[in-house]
Amino acid sequence: MKYILLAITLLFAACDNSTPKIAAPQRAVLEKAKGVDQIVQQNADETKKKAEEAEK
Repeated sequence: MKYILLAITLLFAACDNSTPKIAAPQRAVLEKAKGVDQIVQQNADETKKKAEEAEK
């Protein structure tokens, strides 16, 4: 009987919608890093294009 009650309690605890936002700050930093990476990639592409044009 104890195991059935424990299983039911764990089931309800797993279905709880009020989970804490543990990784929210890390996600914000990750999104910012993705934006910076995109800018760096654009600059690298522009530099490569200019270098190829200068070789012609």
